Amino acid sequence: MALIRGLEKVLGRGSLLAYLVHMTQRIVEIHRVLKPTGSFYLHCDPTASHYLKLVCDAVFCGQGGDFLNEILWCYKSGGASKNWYARKHDTLFLYCKGKNYTFNPQKEKSYMKPSSGKNPAQTYYKDQDGSYTLVYTKDWWTDIGMLSTDAKERLGYPIQKPESLLERIIRASSNEGDTVLDAYCGCGTTVAVAQRLGRRWIGIDITYQSIALILKRLQDRDPDNWPAIRANLLLDGVPKDFESAQALANRADDKTRKEFEKWAVLTFSDNQARINYKKGGDGGVDGLAYFLKDKGENGIAIFSVKSDKAVVPAYVDQLAGTMAREGAEFGFLLCLNRPSLGTYKRAAANGSYQNPLLRRTDDRVQIVTVEELLAGRRLDLPMARTDAVKSAKARGDGDKQIDLL
Repeated sequence: MALIRGLEKVLGRGSLLAYLVHMTQRIVEIHRVLKPTGSFYLHCDPTASHYLKLVCDAVFCGQGGDFLNEILWCYKSGGASKNWYARKHDTLFLYCKGKNYTFNPQKEKSYMKPSSGKNPAQTYYKDQDGSYTLVYTKDWWTDIGMLSTDAKERLGYPIQKPESLLERIIRASSNEGDTVLDAYCGCGTTVAVAQRLGRRWIGIDITYQSIALILKRLQDRDPDNWPAIRANLLLDGVPKDFESAQALANRADDKTRKEFEKWAVLTFSDNQARINYKKGGDGGVDGLAYFLKDKGENGIAIFSVKSDKAVVPAYVDQLAGTMAREGAEFGFLLCLNRPSLGTYKRAAANGSYQNPLLRRTDDRVQIVTVEELLAGRRLDLPMARTDAVKSAKARGDGDKQIDLL
């Protein structure tokens, strides 16, 4: 694209240009799959917003579309700088692919009587309950704040957006039954809101951790309807048989191969485990899960993933040593290939654990193969905790701009 070549002359070859090339490729593909009546929102911070608008103008306006709005999402968070004005807003660009597109003006409740005098940006209607409905027509939004650290919807994702922000966008530019696409779905805020508002949805991310977080979010939000929701989900790019799991495990790229470990741990734990993100050596811990051991006391389960062709008793010894070091009651050895008979015997030699609150005994060290995993075997801990994942720091494609700049 001529624009990118021109930006290369201005910016040189570096992280910013690499980010813009990446985003240009993604925006071009989004424009390609977008319906003629569709709308496109791009959320960004001021670091690269001016360059991204040039890209969006070239892709949309050059092919019959149009630029509609630059929306400023203003919020209060953190402190003020002594060196510049406090940076307290993000930018949302809104484009349409064609002349016919959906736009539903949004309304919000205001329990304060509007001031007298005319304000062309705000129109109020008095409701039967005495409140006032504000027809929201401005392109700067000050009523939606950042997620607080103790917000119930917070999942520990570093750049998680409030559901109220996505709800306004989805309500404004789609109707029930329409399809919403989020190409950087991260922890799934767009997906969760779209599901709640009766929209069809597509979410894309590069890590299985994001997929697991979204699945858990949907399950926690609507547990009664989860079986029906799960039955209608189509997961692409996730191992469905031994061959695809083997291909993922044998990737030459270490970062991609790490996705096999995440998939194994999160699939087996039914998305209840925490992934170990420790850089460098992980100390033999690829994931953790928790259970109620006694009143007010948690027990620990450790997951260790092995993709080697030969799974030998020494791996059980390593796991047992890690359990002793971490004070864990359980250890799960997740294996791509079936271990030797001696490995199973060594696991059994580690004895059993009886939960003080239950009349139940379980093997302390358990071996799970990928074949068993694909056949439906799942983690079964006594008094398992289901909220540990919320404190996990999830990182997906959604924070690439931060990394690159």
